[in-house]
Amino acid sequence: MTPTRLFDLPYYQLANTPQDGMFVTKVNGKWEKISTQEFIARVNACSKGLVGMGVEPGENVGLVSSNRCEWNIMDIAIQQIGAIVVPLYPNISESDYIYIFNDAKFKHCFVSNEELFEKINGIKDKTPDFKNLYTFDKVEGAEHWSSIEKHGTDIDSKVIEDKMAVIKNGDLATIIYTSGTTGNPKGVMLSHNNILSNVLACEEPIPASSSSKVLSFLPVCHIYERMLHYLYIKLGCSIHFAESMETIGDNIREVQPDIFSAVPRLIEKVFDKIMAKGDELTGIKRKLFFWAVELAEEFEIEGKSTGYKIKHAFVNKLIFSKWREALGGNVKAIASGSAALQPRLARIFMAAGIPILEGYGLSETSPVISVNSFQRGIVFGSVGALIDDVEVVIAEDGEILTKGPNLMLGYYNLTDVTAEAIDKDGWFHTGDIGEFIQGKYLKITDRKKEIFKTSGGKYIIPQAMENKFKESRFFEQILVMGESQRFPSALIVPNYAFIREWNNEKQYKLDIDTNEKLIKDEKVIARIQKEVDRYNEGFGQWEKIKDFRLLSTEMSIEGGELTPTLKLKRKKILEKYADLFNSIYEEA
Repeated sequence: MTPTRLFDLPYYQLANTPQDGMFVTKVNGKWEKISTQEFIARVNACSKGLVGMGVEPGENVGLVSSNRCEWNIMDIAIQQIGAIVVPLYPNISESDYIYIFNDAKFKHCFVSNEELFEKINGIKDKTPDFKNLYTFDKVEGAEHWSSIEKHGTDIDSKVIEDKMAVIKNGDLATIIYTSGTTGNPKGVMLSHNNILSNVLACEEPIPASSSSKVLSFLPVCHIYERMLHYLYIKLGCSIHFAESMETIGDNIREVQPDIFSAVPRLIEKVFDKIMAKGDELTGIKRKLFFWAVELAEEFEIEGKSTGYKIKHAFVNKLIFSKWREALGGNVKAIASGSAALQPRLARIFMAAGIPILEGYGLSETSPVISVNSFQRGIVFGSVGALIDDVEVVIAEDGEILTKGPNLMLGYYNLTDVTAEAIDKDGWFHTGDIGEFIQGKYLKITDRKKEIFKTSGGKYIIPQAMENKFKESRFFEQILVMGESQRFPSALIVPNYAFIREWNNEKQYKLDIDTNEKLIKDEKVIARIQKEVDRYNEGFGQWEKIKDFRLLSTEMSIEGGELTPTLKLKRKKILEKYADLFNSIYEEA
């Protein structure tokens, strides 16, 4: 059986690579498994329950939850009766929930825990279509999700089979609401074929098989992690759920995964922790550690001298082996997406025997357009070669245009916006600027809407600059700004942990009780200025950061500065810190 709909995938696994631990969850300190057979049985019981509740084909059903097996069960259960899965991030704003609930006209929604129950239950008076709310955890005053099964006790299995039989490959399967960096979220309509084409095309580049263990912690409501889940199901992998973002390190060491996915922000934090461990070393061990990092920065997949290879083999055994152990010891690859990865980090991790396969795509493209892979080549600084059946052209202004079986059906309830995004020839305008390297490997340089001009008419590409500056251990986050101004400037969140280590090492005895005090210290400001000057050297005169302001708190999802996939919300940040922005240019 070749899967033609997303809900075919668990049955494909059952027929070809049935697993005792299709999904594995840590409950009360113990990892608990659900087999392929158990998973399907639970899915079918829920499908019957949904039918018994009156859920109709084409009806939108909400899913708001962290990663857990129940999410996957409901995802397939909803799909195979012809209803539409609408997954939402657990950490979006109340106004976004209200907008999406009314736009999608939810009658039913499933949430994970008490916090989300209270949050969603609190908007019922502002969402007139919304009726039933179910929880995966047992919550006082809430209806448990298992209760839906009782609605299906009188539903014959053939009813579900008949509903499955009429669902076609090109039918709408899910609506993914974008994170809404500007304006209201847009509902991206994806068919079974859209996502399945991506699943099949990514089988080659992702080094996983039926013997692979996967650790999942990126939000499965995002199409990137979700598509990978479908791929893992098809391959017969065992998917383990991390307990939380805070326990990822511990869970990695416990599970010893072969593969996991991550966004660049998390990879940066992993690297910072590795470097912090290096700072704790003394004597010859410390010298060896930083020599290894220097060697890694020069790493190339091919073409290095015999002398380099001997040195690399030496540090690989002494230093890099310990890095791999910290990540469980079995990692074949980290799949990276959602934002641009620093090429330096891709090079260092590859040298350490921890390949990062950076890819590129959007929710609108299900999501993958291109990806670095062992089969088609890995080029640092690129997002790899195009996947099968996907086309890309570079427009005159540098914008990436794409078409293929992965391209969305359109935006839900937004015909005009769809027509703006997909031109009359069927090309989707990504909003990203890029180019091909060596005629084959796609490189992203920036977002079209994020490129800005100074008052002197010079173009600034902020993302490329930000990625370069973030190579410094003194910088945690940076936003380059200055549209229509005389020069570029920046908002910088220093790496406070590292600055405190630097203070101790230099014995400056700074007043470091709070971040607020640190950012006002003359020595700290001078040291940050030195780093800015150092990285400025790599840019043209018109690109150099002429001034900056330090922020005492990290930009976050909760603070409204980051999207759920950890991208900068530039407009929101500039609005929030308008006083700092103005102070730079008023003083200049």
